[in-house]
Amino acid sequence: MNALKQYIDLYDESRALIEQQSPALLNTLRNTAREQLREARLPRKGSEDFEATDLEEVFAHDYGVNVNRLPFDADPVETFHCDVPNMSTCLYYTSNDAFHSSATAERNIGQVVVEPFSMAAVDYPELMNAHYGRLACMSDPTVALNTLLVQDGLFIYVPDGVVAERPIQLVNIFNAALDMMVQRRLLIIVGKNASIKLLACDHTQSPDYRYLNNQVIEIVAMQGSTIDFYDLEESTPLTHRVSSVFVDQHEGSNVLIDGITLVNGFTRNNYHVEVNGEHAETQLLGMTIASGEQHVDSHTFISHNAPRCHSNEMFKYVLDGNAVGAFAGKILVKPDCPRVEAYQGNRNLCGAPTAKMYTKPQLEIYTDDVMCSHGSAVGQLDEDALFYMRTRGISSSEARRLLMQAFVADVIDGVRLDALKDRLHYLVEKRFAGTLSNCASCMAACRPANKEIS
Repeated sequence: MNALKQYIDLYDESRALIEQQSPALLNTLRNTAREQLREARLPRKGSEDFEATDLEEVFAHDYGVNVNRLPFDADPVETFHCDVPNMSTCLYYTSNDAFHSSATAERNIGQVVVEPFSMAAVDYPELMNAHYGRLACMSDPTVALNTLLVQDGLFIYVPDGVVAERPIQLVNIFNAALDMMVQRRLLIIVGKNASIKLLACDHTQSPDYRYLNNQVIEIVAMQGSTIDFYDLEESTPLTHRVSSVFVDQHEGSNVLIDGITLVNGFTRNNYHVEVNGEHAETQLLGMTIASGEQHVDSHTFISHNAPRCHSNEMFKYVLDGNAVGAFAGKILVKPDCPRVEAYQGNRNLCGAPTAKMYTKPQLEIYTDDVMCSHGSAVGQLDEDALFYMRTRGISSSEARRLLMQAFVADVIDGVRLDALKDRLHYLVEKRFAGTLSNCASCMAACRPANKEIS
């Protein structure tokens, strides 16, 4: 069975409606996306050189797709109070795949632009036309599917020389009372010598429904710009996510991406970074804490296309129960790109014999005079350390928790916002202690205005 066919058929049946309710720019790439999908197949476990994920199975479920853009009763601004103590942020919400404006979103944030594609296509047509879909590679069928069905997105633009006064926090919420798939899209453009810090949080209202977030994020870092992008996933065991992040770095830019998964069902994170200017710096960090039947899969690709650049990549997994983790990372240094420094690491801790980790680090270098390294390790908690802590009166469960916290601490310490760093240490401590709750406790109404969802 080809799981994509049901969505191609949906598009063919609803094409006029989808295009009518979308900015014209989004419609220009749909034919290309459909052609890509016509013969495409989603990866299946073991079907490629390295594939620990069955995406065919993930997409095969009969999800609802809100092509009618029907409103939902729940107002996330009123019911979700996602906040980071001691950190003043400009707060925005996406409910399912619809951007919500609110009083908090209208706060003065200087010259930084945050608005849906439907507005940006009118206000900034040149930027939208120049960058929408340029980085996202539609040879990946999940990216092509997003491009085929997406009806809106969120546009974030920082003009040249502007430093965002406060971090921007984007809270993405699933709140539909039926199984649903959404196509989320984000375009971030940061101008020359500009700077922004962005925190995206994924949450799920109800633990009783199956959700799938198929999202595409495009990030353009112009000359001398600085971008921090923190991506926190704290959802439910029935919430699945396929996220593809594409980055274009220009000369002297500095980009930090830090992806953290605390609670989920199935997650596939794809990171594709093109380093296109000298003296650019890239930090790509990831941390996963998984237990039960959770599955987290990360595929990374950093291409050094210019000399004298630096990248540092570290992904850490802590797996327990029947959890499954996977990491496939590749660093490419192209010809005539000397003085590149590129480091890749993947460290994994299996707390139970039933937990599984698949890992494949790679380096591909076509020039001399570089400093590059890569490595991977999978292990268990140090029994000697556990014994030492037990002799000091620390219980076995507490000793395990402390060692696991110490194992992931350096990924959290890579966060360049002190308040967020403190908050993540707190959330990780609660996660290991088994007391981390999800946003279902908000108990907001989550009924669609009516049930006419395809």
